[in-house]
Amino acid sequence: MRIVFMGTPEFSVPVLDALVDAGHEIAAVYCQPPRPAGRGKKDRPTPVHARAIELGLDVRHPVSLKGAEQQAEFADLRADVAVVVAYGLILPQAVLDAPIHGCLNIHASLLPRWRGAAPIHRAIMAGDSQTGVCIMKMEAGLDTGPVLLREATEIGPEETTAQLHDRLSEMGADLIVRALDGLSDLTPEVQPDAGVTYAHKIDKAEARIDWQRSAVEVDRTIRGLSPFPGAWCEIEGQRVKLLASRVVDGAGVAGIVLDDALRVACGEGAVELLRLQRAGKGAQEREIFLRGFPVARGTQL
Repeated sequence: MRIVFMGTPEFSVPVLDALVDAGHEIAAVYCQPPRPAGRGKKDRPTPVHARAIELGLDVRHPVSLKGAEQQAEFADLRADVAVVVAYGLILPQAVLDAPIHGCLNIHASLLPRWRGAAPIHRAIMAGDSQTGVCIMKMEAGLDTGPVLLREATEIGPEETTAQLHDRLSEMGADLIVRALDGLSDLTPEVQPDAGVTYAHKIDKAEARIDWQRSAVEVDRTIRGLSPFPGAWCEIEGQRVKLLASRVVDGAGVAGIVLDDALRVACGEGAVELLRLQRAGKGAQEREIFLRGFPVARGTQL
């Protein structure tokens, strides 16, 4: 098929690779424009942009698709279908209607649960036991379109957003290839009204750990916000990101370190901190972190 690919972050790259490997013709790649990054604040292309250049594909990065000129350029590509995954721009109706088979979105949740911007984070933070990927026919509403294909997966008890992100990216790549192969045989499934939830964008204010909450809630917050923006607390006056954890037995004053292995009391139960990162340092496993930054039993976080 002749495809317009629309995606921006690392999550989208395996999908682009899968479409190319499957032999589809990529008419053009749309992504977000390069933006300042790094210490020098030089414009840096997005992961999809960089990969598309490596593949020798035509890359376009308009700041908006609302203008008649941008919409005409899109229509002139005469695509059979557009594949959209974490693109980052709203698609006007003229863009949605331009490809012969419309625009198909790869969404990292089991719709209608977790429509919106942060479905992977929210699934872990809410304690969902299962999530998945949906191939959805896009319409004007926010993730409201009919689902063509879906696949579920269990969320591991210690899985972080980073780990689940990578698994769902590969699942999405496989699922869209299967969907395109059998597109004429797929029956769109209208999303039910029951069970709709919204994965609102992560607010950095959510990232500071409240040790008065239960260990289950603290653990979900740590894993759900890892690696970005990263849950955090203060240890001996220093801000430390908490990137991996698990729920363990233990009790004490909320925020008190219970042993020499970073078992911390919560409002109910305790968590064990497994991976941490000090400001200006790389992420470290607990044992390595403690060698350079010992945290004594009885320390109040």
